Amino acid sequence: MPKNTAMIKILLILIAVPVLIVIYFFILGVISKSGTALGIASEKLSPCPNKPNCVCSEYPDDHQHYVEPIQIPADNIADLNDKIKTTVQKMGGELQNENDRYLAFTFTSKIFRYVDDVEVRIDIENNVLHIRSASRVGYSDLGANGKRVQQIRELLTTTLENRIVEPDQTS
Repeated sequence: MPKNTAMIKILLILIAVPVLIVIYFFILGVISKSGTALGIASEKLSPCPNKPNCVCSEYPDDHQHYVEPIQIPADNIADLNDKIKTTVQKMGGELQNENDRYLAFTFTSKIFRYVDDVEVRIDIENNVLHIRSASRVGYSDLGANGKRVQQIRELLTTTLENRIVEPDQTS
């Protein structure tokens, strides 16, 4: 009988650990819904925290998180906010905040419903869009924010060059 009791305990542990891990991930998803985008501070997007789940174009010395800003063709800045909104919303982003030089969007993951923030600062003087994409919770995002910024860059560049391309809905 003691042998069966030990086997039952081991089986319960083997079941409980994965269940607790899944519950933990769902709790993180719920927690991520309570945050907001960090916004503009000192006329720049906020820097990334010391975690790999964020990328930002404002701080080139932060090699771990740096991505190039998106170039704006000088002759194509009319309706720029609308072009940014349309592009990001086609990818699944939801507009949360907007003014003439800043837009904030959220993206929600399919499984655990994690919320990520994407912020765009329009720098007309330098003909660039600065962009920050960051997870609200957790440590790693498996490169999701970097991939999202790359897709935004490609789609928005195409849009600003007046070509229509549909986003890849697989990410």
